[in-house]
Amino acid sequence: MADSESGQEKTEEPTAKRLKESRDKGQVARSKELNTLAVVMVAAVALLMLGPAMVRKLMDIMVFNFSFEREALFGTDAMALHLFASVKEGLMVLAPLFGFLLVASIVGPIMLGGWLFSASSLAPKFERMNPLSGLKRMFSLKALVELLKALGKFLVVLSVALLVLHLRTDDFLTMGQEPLEQAIVHCAWALASALLILSASLILIAAVDVPFQLWDNKQKLMMTKQEVRDEYKDSEGKPEVKSKIRQMQREMAERRMMEKVPQADVVITNPTHFAVALKYDPLNRGAPVVLAKGADFIAQKIREVANENEVVVLESPPLARAVYYSTELDQEIPAGLYLAVAQVLAYVFQLRQYRAGQGKRPGPMPEPPIPDDLKK
Repeated sequence: MADSESGQEKTEEPTAKRLKESRDKGQVARSKELNTLAVVMVAAVALLMLGPAMVRKLMDIMVFNFSFEREALFGTDAMALHLFASVKEGLMVLAPLFGFLLVASIVGPIMLGGWLFSASSLAPKFERMNPLSGLKRMFSLKALVELLKALGKFLVVLSVALLVLHLRTDDFLTMGQEPLEQAIVHCAWALASALLILSASLILIAAVDVPFQLWDNKQKLMMTKQEVRDEYKDSEGKPEVKSKIRQMQREMAERRMMEKVPQADVVITNPTHFAVALKYDPLNRGAPVVLAKGADFIAQKIREVANENEVVVLESPPLARAVYYSTELDQEIPAGLYLAVAQVLAYVFQLRQYRAGQGKRPGPMPEPPIPDDLKK
């Protein structure tokens, strides 16, 4: 297992954040052998398809350069125009091949690691000028693998080249007996086919190099347990800070909730453990809404604010518990509690009329009916 600079073993898989950061820096798995295979293979196929036509056009250019009028020998302008025409025609002949090679050089790297452009990878890295770092790279596992790849590539290509020469010996010898133009076209085809076979031999090298590059890149991105913990703290926040933030959020929510208690029509209590403040607006034609609710200390604060603002406080333990557990803040009570809350509000309105001197004193409030599925 790889070790970090701190001496800890890198045993943890790279996180999504680590993978994204490495990709942003241009640190992805790349295989030079795969790129070489793509370019050489495409070049061989392109030469097989375009080779005969290219050879004929290049022979025409050669004939054109040896066939000019006598006046051109004594005119520098004519010779320059002749040369310019030859170069132009030669570039047009080679343009399709260059186009295939350009596409292959772009597609090759994309095949492993995908499309990526990172400005940070272009920045100079002064640690590469450190001789000690250079020696460390020279005697690293990656350097040994590169050496073995180079040796393997040399042996594989050499073996395939010797095999091609042995199988094509008679074919090459017969070219000397063919007419010049036919021999040149035949030679171009033979060389292109040999290049295709040689490029196919690079598949073995790429098949070894690609898995190694994927493994090596993953090993570089492996993390220690401490790095994972530090990253979690950075992304999620330290537990102490998160706890403080949650505490402040609760305090702000409680303050906002307490500010709504004076607007309530009634506060129903347990009488000591729970308290819920309800508001009914007949103009909206909706059900009563829970403005505030709380248990223990918060319930006590709700009762104190209600008493300070002359909000009716009634004791009904079953209803207080039912509303507390079934309804969130600023939400309407469930349909199962409509009848119970309606009886409480009717009692509250009678009590208000009595306090205003407009009615009789109401008797004790009957216990509101609570459905079995809402009892707590």
